[in-house]
Amino acid sequence: MLPVKFRNATQNDVTTLVSLLADDPLGQERENPQDDPLPKRYFEAFQAIDQDPNNRLLIAESEGRVAGFLQLTFIPYLTYRGRWRAMIESVRVNRSLRGRGVGRTLVEHAVSLAREQGCHVVQLTTDKRRPKALRFYESLGFRASHEGLKLHISKQ
Repeated sequence: MLPVKFRNATQNDVTTLVSLLADDPLGQERENPQDDPLPKRYFEAFQAIDQDPNNRLLIAESEGRVAGFLQLTFIPYLTYRGRWRAMIESVRVNRSLRGRGVGRTLVEHAVSLAREQGCHVVQLTTDKRRPKALRFYESLGFRASHEGLKLHISKQ
């Protein structure tokens, strides 16, 4: 297991995070970290996330660099007697550090934060074209208990 420290992302991390998002075949379809300068929308999204007390961009750092990150969102619900849930999105690990426990430690830390927040469930989605990711999440105790559907309403 690679030792990591956790911190919240800063605006200075945005370029690195976009590069991590683009570092797989599916991410390459959505992101373009080669744009110089990086599109303003990324920084606007970061500001919105950073200013929302129910959102976090959680970074795992090792040896002075970003080893991985995820977005953790706390969501109030009326179901389950008004209890909160947490949503994990955009889990990425630096390609050179994969297989060293960074992803596992990062997700486990996010689950711990959700527990501290009083959430009753942690949910996430993974693309069906990522069977290794599905097996990874199942190894952490997640179960494919629901069918998830998405409707992309804009190409931009």
